[in-house]
Formats: sequence, C-alpha cells, structure tokens
Amino acid sequence: MLSILIYCAAAACEIAGCFAFWAWLRLARSPLWVLPGCLSLVLFAWLLTLVQADAAGRVYAAYGGIYILSSLLWLWGVEGVPPDRWDITGAVLSLAGAAVILLAPHQG
Repeated sequence: MLSILIYCAAAACEIAGCFAFWAWLRLARSPLWVLPGCLSLVLFAWLLTLVQADAAGRVYAAYGGIYILSSLLWLWGVEGVPPDRWDITGAVLSLAGAAVILLAPHQG
C-alpha cells in the first residue's frame, strides 16, 4: 500500500514538473515556471527511490501504470478534457500490467 501512495505522489510531481515546461514552451508562460518544474522533477525522482524493490527497472515499470492513470486524471482535472473510452481502456490495461509487475512473486 505504501508503494502505491509513493507512486501516486511521484506521478503528481512528474506531471506537474513536465507541465511547467509545457506551460513555458507551449502556453507562452513565464520562464519562471521552469524552476518549480525542476524542483518537482527532482522530488519525483527521489520519491521513486523510496519504493522497496530489488531492481530500479521493476520500480519504473510498475510506476508506468500509475503514471498513465495520473496523466488522464490531470487531463480531466487540470486541462478540462474528459478521458474517452479508449483512454479508460488503456489505463485499465496499464494498471493490470503494473499490478502484475508490482505484486508478482519475483525470483531473486
């Protein structure tokens, strides 16, 4: 359960950090958006180190499903674009994959 909370916090930081660059470069916002964006991305990377796993790649792979769901929630909540059925289907599939990676009894 703690891993899922860490993944959710990491996703929020990654999306916010990337959106800061998007806002600066694509929405003509001030370059000052980059500083909090960079700090948010550093926090994202640090949070992923808190997940207990035997290999970094497995942590990143399982995180992918949470990131996809979080991105769609950002799309809906921040950008005001509701996800369509294909977005939802993709998120469900990615979360199933993340669950297999995160919860499976891995060897070694």
